[in-house]
Amino acid sequence: MKKSIAFLICSSLYAGSALAQSQSFQLSPDSAETIIQGCKQNARAKQQSHAIAVYDKGGNLVAALRMQGNGPGVMAFSQAKAKAVSSWGFSTAGMEEAVQNTPGFANAPFVVTVAGGVAVYTADGGNLIGSVGVSGEAPVDDAACAVAGIEAAGLSETRTSK
Repeated sequence: MKKSIAFLICSSLYAGSALAQSQSFQLSPDSAETIIQGCKQNARAKQQSHAIAVYDKGGNLVAALRMQGNGPGVMAFSQAKAKAVSSWGFSTAGMEEAVQNTPGFANAPFVVTVAGGVAVYTADGGNLIGSVGVSGEAPVDDAACAVAGIEAAGLSETRTSK
């Protein structure tokens, strides 16, 4: 009986520790909202208007904003960019390069070859936690808006080696 209780306690501690570790590498709704606000501030400073979508690493929409002046197609494109990055784990600008260097990649699912989809990593750059897709302006401005949002949340758009 004592061995069973000790096993249950140890098992519970291990499970709780594993759960805490997996939760620490998830994009929270608060962080997603901060990304949106940071991107929005960047856009306003440049007198631009974007549609912004934030996805978790599983490819699920966490937060979105369609700024004034953008139609539903622009919002759908921002979502496609974010979904692509969550699916592949690297930016849509990188996908443009990959299409040129990897035969058949252009026909793979969830590939978007227009800049504006950016990966979201933990602050230390060690773990992919989601993605941001931005559309509505020139692709370079879309990508810059995504990066501004990620930085506003205290997260990283760059993966670092551990």
